[in-house]
Amino acid sequence: MSTESAAAENESGPGPDAGPDTEPESATETSVEASGSEASDEAGDGTEEAEGGKDGEGAAELSEAEAELAAQRELRERIAERKAAKEGPIDAGAKLSGTAADLLAAVRAVESGEKPVAAAFAEPEPEPRRVVTPEPVRRSQPVAPVADAGPDAGAVAAVRAVLAEGGAPETLAGAAAATLGEDADDVLREDPWQLLRVSGVRPEQADGFARALLGAECGPQDERRGRAVTVWLLAQAAVAGHTALDLPVLAEALGKRGVPDPDAAVQSAAAEGDAILFQDALDDAPEPVAADGDEGDSEDEAEVERPVRVLVGLEQYALAEESLADGLARIVNSAPKEGGAEGAGWEEAAASEKGTTAELIRAVAAHRLVLHTGGEAARAEPIAVAAAGAGLGLRVCVAAHSADGRRRAAEALGAEAPETATATVEGLLTQTQGPGRDTDGALALDLLVVLDAPQLDVDGAAMLVELLADGTGLLLSGDPGVLWSAGPGRVFADLLAAGICPRVASRTPDFGPIGELVSGIGIGELNQVEAPGKEVVIVPVRDGAEAIHRTVQLVADSVPRAIGVPPEDTQVITPGHGGAAGTRALNTALKERLNPGPGRFGGFDPGDRVVHVPAPGRIRPGRVVGADAEGLRLDCAGEPVLVPKEQVERTVRHGWAVTGHQAVGVRWPAAVVVLPGDAVAGLSRPWVYTAFGRGVRHLSVVHGVDAALPRAVAEVPAKPRTTRLQRLVRAQVPGA
Repeated sequence: MSTESAAAENESGPGPDAGPDTEPESATETSVEASGSEASDEAGDGTEEAEGGKDGEGAAELSEAEAELAAQRELRERIAERKAAKEGPIDAGAKLSGTAADLLAAVRAVESGEKPVAAAFAEPEPEPRRVVTPEPVRRSQPVAPVADAGPDAGAVAAVRAVLAEGGAPETLAGAAAATLGEDADDVLREDPWQLLRVSGVRPEQADGFARALLGAECGPQDERRGRAVTVWLLAQAAVAGHTALDLPVLAEALGKRGVPDPDAAVQSAAAEGDAILFQDALDDAPEPVAADGDEGDSEDEAEVERPVRVLVGLEQYALAEESLADGLARIVNSAPKEGGAEGAGWEEAAASEKGTTAELIRAVAAHRLVLHTGGEAARAEPIAVAAAGAGLGLRVCVAAHSADGRRRAAEALGAEAPETATATVEGLLTQTQGPGRDTDGALALDLLVVLDAPQLDVDGAAMLVELLADGTGLLLSGDPGVLWSAGPGRVFADLLAAGICPRVASRTPDFGPIGELVSGIGIGELNQVEAPGKEVVIVPVRDGAEAIHRTVQLVADSVPRAIGVPPEDTQVITPGHGGAAGTRALNTALKERLNPGPGRFGGFDPGDRVVHVPAPGRIRPGRVVGADAEGLRLDCAGEPVLVPKEQVERTVRHGWAVTGHQAVGVRWPAAVVVLPGDAVAGLSRPWVYTAFGRGVRHLSVVHGVDAALPRAVAEVPAKPRTTRLQRLVRAQVPGA
């Protein structure tokens, strides 16, 4: 690897100080949250803390988001119907004792329709379900999103009055009204801790609000507080990637948050339908023994003690995970569609390929669900399968995580492939891209190939699988070394571990110095590689100010001159938004050098490079083209996008520098990875693997973490996530 001197070429670019912005970006602080994933810092992109005074009334979403929400509602209704149709309660599988037994008995009582065993439990009323009318054809693609009307102005005013009375920021009124409904003011007066349901609000803030409204009646022992904090902790765990939490872990976190009786708080949350309890038998548990030790008792009569794991989760993710398991089992067990490709046709297609591609084609021909793993070069293999299927007359679509991934897939398929042959996963779910649906409401497909599969969270994966008709083939492909999804779950990793279907590991290596470097990182080794064409350059720095100076110099001068990549094709990647050289500080310096201006449109000027963040984990890189009374106008990969003015501050960031999670699924001709000294805590092997692999022709590493970098690569794997999918799919697929 080449190493540039920190003093070289210092005539290029300013060196502004990093500034004092060092606040943590993570939305989690408890032990529950700290055990989450790398996404905790970045999954909240597009939102701000409540105490920052952000305008909560700008909660309206774009039309694309509206379409996605509508699709989600439709699919969740299907999920709920499927859940209701399942016979019997969740299988307990064993006997519990103590508090865990009480909790499980309550869950069983609710599921069976009986009265709960404790007076504190109340059977929730079933929510009415609407009849879902399947959409026969694909909707036209929106060009310029239009803002939602948002909550009623009167409701917002009423909430604003309650917030003012309780000393909470009045700017939360819009978000509170949207979250809690038209009667949000009455809800908050009756239970002030419901304010915790509003994004960005923390328990200490809700406590202050409750004290102001309730006075002497307010206390830590209040059942309403325990229930609300339980739900808040589960929501924060979801931000960190968990779909559920172990009961002891949740109880410990509740104790640290000042809840005097954690078990009662969990019971209350379960009774109100805010949380669901599950238990799973431990895989490594010893054989059960008779509890009374009487060898004369029959097996049916003897009470047995079986170690189990009690989990608590939010209903949204519990239902999504169970629906996903049901859908995957349906796909695995379904027969091929009538009129599909003949086996001889697939075999002929496989014979024309070599190596892993031929193996993958044969697997897809014989099975409805197939998993494929590999790096960047291996993406050609699932695309070759899609091309082979299309050549056999099948309806095929390749879906990627990002618009850039879709573009690359379309280029690989060739100009003869129709536009509907590629899509983003979001585009499939919102029906703005892809083949559309058939008369039954399913995707009009015979084979769906999903690239970037590690980016599927449980919600998105459940909705996607729900859209597949029986007999449709599903090929999930991805690099298991990259960062996991921004949303909760680890779908691809759980399926790889479950062993319910064939998995094909690519033998195609990533070529060149960058590919060699990234491949070593994937196995925990940070190797020095030969880079005769300056494909990989290390730039040592001493502090944040120097890191910013050298980054600006690289983007604006060194990389264009030495590599031939212009600034607009070079992407800066850093671990977080805050800190000495986070995205905020870097974007300020890069704007000053590359597109200076007063920021007259909400901090933006025409020509500014930006990222639009409509939802956590999804970005749309683009440029500002102007602004008017309707909002900020962007050009995102040739598509015009209108961001309503009330959403600009919340959903648009400058985009010369992005975080690692924002960069997943996208590649640029050149990448500059900035590792300031205060970024050590955010480094892990998946983060380094992801960031270092974003450059196609060139990678510069602004290195200020010393030995922490090789230590992170060797010793810091992905943080574990608590999920149930692996066990659920194994239970539903025979022989798994």
